[in-house]
Amino acid sequence: MSHTGQTGKISSLIGDLVQIETENPPGNETKCAEYIVEWFDEHGIDAELVRKPYTDRPQVGARVGEGTPTLVLNGHIDVVPAGDTDEWTHDPYGAKVEDSSLYGRGSVDMKTGVAIAMLATAELADEIEANELPGSIVFHAAIGEETAEPGTKTLLEQGYDGDYGVVLEPTKMRTATSEKGLAWYEITVSGDPSHASRPDQGANAIQHAQPVLDALTDYDEKVRTREDDLLGQAYATVTMFEAGTKENVVPERAIITIDRRFLSEERILDIDTEIDDLLSQVAANHDIEISWERTRTYKSAAIDTDSSFAEVFRRHSAKVADVSTDPWGVNASTDVRNFINDADTEAITWGPGDISQAHTYDEHVDLAAASDGLTALLGAAREVLNGDVES
Repeated sequence: MSHTGQTGKISSLIGDLVQIETENPPGNETKCAEYIVEWFDEHGIDAELVRKPYTDRPQVGARVGEGTPTLVLNGHIDVVPAGDTDEWTHDPYGAKVEDSSLYGRGSVDMKTGVAIAMLATAELADEIEANELPGSIVFHAAIGEETAEPGTKTLLEQGYDGDYGVVLEPTKMRTATSEKGLAWYEITVSGDPSHASRPDQGANAIQHAQPVLDALTDYDEKVRTREDDLLGQAYATVTMFEAGTKENVVPERAIITIDRRFLSEERILDIDTEIDDLLSQVAANHDIEISWERTRTYKSAAIDTDSSFAEVFRRHSAKVADVSTDPWGVNASTDVRNFINDADTEAITWGPGDISQAHTYDEHVDLAAASDGLTALLGAAREVLNGDVES
């Protein structure tokens, strides 16, 4: 197939996927999952709607071949909400193509990855069934990645697993062998409500929150001194502050949310202890009541930087698109952690597209880059499925 023909085929499939709204929250993946199963059926591949972990939010698993090694191609079909549509130049679900880029929510994160995984699975299936490749291919269209739900984890537990995994997030086709972890902490600072005409009768939770915010600023400065060669710095960023019920009421509570990005050598229970010690000291020093909970956790994950499997993807990416072959880690959190930590599977984060477009207004993907991604994926996958990767 010519490059132009391949790009058109990819554009059409990405467009179809983008036009199916799959916002999470609330979790509208069903129609997209059904579309993918029907697409595979039209291509002679038996794909399954997996109604776990939630019966009303199916995801998709497919397996072609019975040989080894097995390569898993993973993508998630949920997207973050489009937000204020007036801020978009193009309809977020219109899949408009302009200047060789396709616009829409999820175009980069990550329906392009899902699309090239679908196309690669279909092409490799023909070669596997013709006994041209000894290995087998597994496909995932997972739910709930944007909200840390166990979509990919469940697919792996349901038997859609393998020897190697590729999580097709947008990395500009750089091969990530490690990723930061992420934990969200919700901190509640208590006060005592009163009418604002009698403010001294109560205790203002917003004012009580100030020393907490100061302490969190100092904590962020402390953790930023922790660095990793591939992942850079750790962070503790205040991302939300919520307080007050009415203009004339002294607020009885303030809620602070922090986004804690941690390195592979940091342990989540140690971070819990750091947070608890910090808040206990503030509470004691300022005689205020503070409680906290960790509301979401993405574990950090890493494989050896000199992995032969990763080297295959580095080489094919450089061949197709002159991508750097230097070892690299991704700062965002992806479902690769489920492969490495939960399924003990050697896996990378890799895919076409620019992660800086994720979650933005006018999110878009360069279609030539998507086509290069499919070419590199097919080349790397064939090498893996031929058993040419050293264990």
